[in-house]
Amino acid sequence: MIRFFAWMALLAWAGASHGQVQVTDAWARPALQGQTATGAFMSLKSADGARLIGAASPVAGVVEIHEMVMEGSVMRMRAVAGIDLPAGRSVELKPGGYHVMLMDLNRPLKAGERVPLELRIETKDKRLVTQPIEVEVAT
Repeated sequence: MIRFFAWMALLAWAGASHGQVQVTDAWARPALQGQTATGAFMSLKSADGARLIGAASPVAGVVEIHEMVMEGSVMRMRAVAGIDLPAGRSVELKPGGYHVMLMDLNRPLKAGERVPLELRIETKDKRLVTQPIEVEVAT
């Protein structure tokens, strides 16, 4: 009987974690009084392969996935529909590359605080899942 309950607990845990993405080194830049936007950065890794298709946060009115690209000799930022997360490979969201843009901030973000962020992920079998994380505000 104990084995049965242990097996059921293992199945429940495996089902709950299906589609989840491992998030490490998550941080956001501080936003001072008067600033209405900032970026969040992290490393993402999906065991099965997935796609980051969006994000949301209660501290921002608008949250988008962005990338920085060189156009001629000018660095430009633009929104993207998503970022592929190849199976077993880490994808870095970092300054100067892909990142999560927090816009229309409700308030300044201070170094040392943690802010909630919800990642919206499409799994390899096309299911949409959300994954809540906390992002530390740091310089």
